[in-house]
Parts: sequence; structure tokens; C-alpha cells
Amino acid sequence: MKFGIFMAPFHRVGENPTLCFERDMQLIEWLDQLGYEEAFIGEHHSSGWEIISSPEIFMAVAATRTRHIMLGSGVVSIPYHHPLHVANRFALLDHLTRGRVMLGCGPGALAADAHMQGIDSTTQRKRMVEGVTAILRLFNEQGKISIDGSYFKLVDAHLQVKPFQLPHMPIFVASTISPSGMVAAGQLGCGVLSVASYAPGGLDDLMKRWAMAEESAAEHGKTIDRKNWRMVFPIHLAETREEAMNDIRDGANSWIREYFIDTLGTRVQFEEYPNQPVEEMNIDRMNGRGGIIVGTPDDAIARIKELQQATGGFGGILGLAHEWTTREKTLRSCELFARYVAPQFQGQVAEGVKYSNEWARENRDLMFGKAVAGILTAVQDYAQHKAEKGEPVPEMITQPGTRIRP
Repeated sequence: MKFGIFMAPFHRVGENPTLCFERDMQLIEWLDQLGYEEAFIGEHHSSGWEIISSPEIFMAVAATRTRHIMLGSGVVSIPYHHPLHVANRFALLDHLTRGRVMLGCGPGALAADAHMQGIDSTTQRKRMVEGVTAILRLFNEQGKISIDGSYFKLVDAHLQVKPFQLPHMPIFVASTISPSGMVAAGQLGCGVLSVASYAPGGLDDLMKRWAMAEESAAEHGKTIDRKNWRMVFPIHLAETREEAMNDIRDGANSWIREYFIDTLGTRVQFEEYPNQPVEEMNIDRMNGRGGIIVGTPDDAIARIKELQQATGGFGGILGLAHEWTTREKTLRSCELFARYVAPQFQGQVAEGVKYSNEWARENRDLMFGKAVAGILTAVQDYAQHKAEKGEPVPEMITQPGTRIRP
């Protein structure tokens, strides 16, 4: 299983954007050092909270400041761009990073973004499929690609430079609450970013949702693989459950109210909680329903195992980047996850290590006796050597009370 981050990002309105961008960069650097494998960066153009407008530019800079972590768009809003431009930009970035690029695609999440560009929101999902289809052709075909599309045209098109990863970098499609994302992923033969796993209803019928993707893939002659299915959850870990929840309660509740309800007006999401007035909605109830992972490393391990059972299996978890608590506690949470949670699902807690420790415990008396015998033999040899030379034996060996004597 792979682990990473999904960075929208979310920053409070009124902060210095330059410093926000730098914190985002430093977080990805920290994840790279900890061994996280993936970071997906969002594209947004309005509403004030998600302020990265070009994931490709951000990814290019992040690539110069990291060594191993894969960098993906989370996501490029395909209807906002000509497919030829997207294909060329990502092929170039794939070469510049020596194959550390992933292409995440979506229809566009914010209605205000589409409104500013004069895009009819009812056409966005169809346009995404149409655009990704063209991108895949550009990656896989050698030339003379002509498409008279609904929002773009290609005439004898080709890519001068194909991607570094052959035939192309991993491609994912965003999926939210509706089945359209899963159906599109199957139709295109792409991976899935379940970006609303934490939202009310986001965990419902996940196994059935994957079945929709498989059915769609079969209908279009494609194949999909669960290893390319990513779940997105807010995650915060601490030494105790109480500490973890106390760390993030105020910040998370402000995020719910100020972003989802006051800015986006998505009251209906939270009204889906049974008998729960939206004004009283809070992070404790979300955690209780399993939409987020807040607690200890052991809690996270148990929750991921439950998710594996509920879904039938998936390929990775992405922590939703948030600033619900202090910088220090956020970084500490990432470290706890990398040290104690991720290894349980990546084969890094080797049975051989456990066996070696158990064997040493069972045989410690015998091994200690042998170690002492070896030390005594060495001391005796040294004392004999000094005596043969007619030199005095050091007092540390001969004086009473010395722990090691011949």
C-alpha cells in the first residue's frame, strides 16, 4: 500500500499567500524525508481557501526540493485546458523529474472557477472524459490525431516528446459522492482518487462503487486495478486519542463552518448526518462515523484494516492536508504515521526482525553466559600476556570488587 498526501491546499483567508506556499513546500519536503510516496497538488482559481492555481508549477519546484516522492496533480481541471497543452506540460515535467510525475484529472470542483470561465457546469464531467481521452491518444499514438471536440480541436496533432514513463505516467480520475467519477475511471482505464471519502456518504457502498468502475471498464474494453485506487482522509495522530482530538477540534470545526458551509454553501453535505442540525455539526461526530482518522497510531492501523474489509482492497491512502492545529503537531502526526502505521501495510515490519528479537529473548541467559565467558577469556589472556612480560597487571583487573577479573 502507498501513502501520501492530498494537498488542496486549505489556508485561512487573510494569511500571507507567500508563506502559505512555503509551508506547503516544507510539508512535502518533510514527507519526502519520512518516506511518504505520493503528493497530489490541487488546482483552484476562486473562493480564497485553495490558492494553488497551477499544480504543474508547484510540482516542478517541489521536485527540486525533494528526492523520492512522486508528485501528482490533484487534480488538473481538464475542461479548463486544451488537452494538447496538458499532455505537453506533463510530458515535459515527467522528463524534468526523471519519472516522478502523476496526472490526476477532474471536471473542476468549484462552481466559481467554471463560472469565471463561462463554462456550463452541466458539461464539465463529459468534457473531462473527452479531454482525458484525447490526452491518452496523444500519449499513446504517434501522430495525425484529429478530433473535432465539444470544447477543443486537434488537427493532425502529436506530441514531439512522449512522457519519460512509458507509455505514460500514472493517470487518476477524481471521484466524489456521485458515481460519475468511478464510471469515468472505468471508461478511461485510469486509477481513482476518492477525494470525498471523509465527507458524509463518502464511505457508503465503496465496494459497490468499485464494481461500477469495473463494469464501466469492461463495457469500454479497458481494465482497472485496485492498486491504483486512492482514498483521501483527514488524518491526525498523537500519543493518545484525547490529545489527538483536542489538538484539532477547534481548527477542524472552523474549517467545516467557514469553508464548506459559509464559503461554499454545502450545507446539504452535513445535513445528511441523521437528526444532526448543521449548526451543531462538529468534528467529533465526523470522527465517530469514520470519515476521518484521528487518534493514536494503533487507531489508524485498525481503521485502515476496517477500510480494507469494507472496500475489498485499495492501493493507497492520502492524508488530506489541513492546518487544524499547530505546525509542530502537524509534522509530529506525519512522523507518527510514517514510523508506526505505514510499515504495517508495506511489509517493512519484517517477520524476521520479530523472530530475531523473540529468539534473543528466549536464549538471553545462554547468550549472556557465552558473552561473559568470552570477556573473561580475553581478560585472562591479557593478564597472562602482561605476566609473561614481567609487567604488572592493571589494578582494574586484579583489585577486589572489580566486575571483570581473571
